[in-house]
Amino acid sequence: MDDPIRHPLTHARTERGWSQPELAREVRRAALRRGLRSGVERQRIWKWENYRAVPDADSQALLAEVFEIDRGLVESFDWPHWLPGRDDPLPLGPHSPVPALREALRAAMDRRAFLTYSTTGLTGLAQQWAGSEPTAVATTALEGKTVGAELVGLLEATGEHLTELVTEQRQHTRALLDAHLTTVTDLIEHGRYGRTAGRRLHALAARLSQTVGWHRFDQDRHAAASRFWHGALHSAYASGDRDLGAGVLSDLAYQATWLKDPGTAVDILQSAAPRARHPAARALLHLRLARALAALREPRGSHRALAAAERELGTAALDPPPAWCSWMSPADLLVDSGQCLMDLGRGREARRLIREGMTLLPATRNKTRAVFLTSEARSLLHTGEVEHAARAAKESLALAERIGAPRCGALVRNLLPEFAAHRDAEGVPELLQLAHAH
Repeated sequence: MDDPIRHPLTHARTERGWSQPELAREVRRAALRRGLRSGVERQRIWKWENYRAVPDADSQALLAEVFEIDRGLVESFDWPHWLPGRDDPLPLGPHSPVPALREALRAAMDRRAFLTYSTTGLTGLAQQWAGSEPTAVATTALEGKTVGAELVGLLEATGEHLTELVTEQRQHTRALLDAHLTTVTDLIEHGRYGRTAGRRLHALAARLSQTVGWHRFDQDRHAAASRFWHGALHSAYASGDRDLGAGVLSDLAYQATWLKDPGTAVDILQSAAPRARHPAARALLHLRLARALAALREPRGSHRALAAAERELGTAALDPPPAWCSWMSPADLLVDSGQCLMDLGRGREARRLIREGMTLLPATRNKTRAVFLTSEARSLLHTGEVEHAARAAKESLALAERIGAPRCGALVRNLLPEFAAHRDAEGVPELLQLAHAH
């Protein structure tokens, strides 16, 4: 059987259940529908799938029609990066970052993409990451233009500014972030650079792809988010930054917990946490592990992970924390501990911790505030404190709308049926009206 990882065309063909002669026949039929003739035969398909030849523009247009791919994707991405992506992640390797990033950028343009990676694929990728080290930065183009240190520095400075914007402002920079990541990916694939510049470019691509992944996650576009984090992991691996790789894996784990698959999150985090190097990074991974274990109703494991997170957060370090977890603070420990207790059925104590933590959160952390206000609202609803629940839900919904995070607003909307049963309670009619207005 053909290896679906060998070439994207092989994957797309086998997903349809077609042999090489059958795909050639489909291409010829597409040509006839256009009133054209095509000479594509099985041997031509074989050459394309074995990197012996590249289809010309007409053949690519016919292939796009056969696979029902939007023409805009074909025009925006080089061959074979516009072809449909696989459901399982790419294995890590010296040449994997560019295909992983291209797949994410392609999927971001195709709104029909809705599948996240499989549980087996994600846990296997995390185990591969934890059990291996990158051998070398991906090779550079022999005939490409030289990428100098000054340009790399400019790209890094711009990327740092874009990725450090708070959520409320970052919602306006989606096109800039996507374009910047595309530029960096183009340079990695086509530029000439030394080992140091290569590592810097891969690290920059990882940070950008991680940020773009969070933007898609906040937009409830989970397939795109997972693919950007997948690309970020490959680039972080190529750069040699173990903490950044651990952070990206913890993002994929957080998404799994959010999508009601905490078991996958636990598997990922148990592979990633031991390899994180900075105490702040380990603290965040243990905190997310605690959340996943609480969702699985495993109080003993959750409490152990919370204790580990608290211990790591109090550990002094010579180096500053990585940028992706520099926001980690005692406030996060409090609110996440509260969420763990909420999931474990200890609502009163949970609300106390969440309130205490939210008083310590800076204004820049409004996304976190919106999420935990909804958790508080759910708990208050379940204890019959409907008026207080409505107040928390309205505040959460207003924050979600302001910062452009539909996933946070969706949390509130999921509670509306329960609120609708209490239409006479103070604040509930206003909440229902506000929710349906957006």
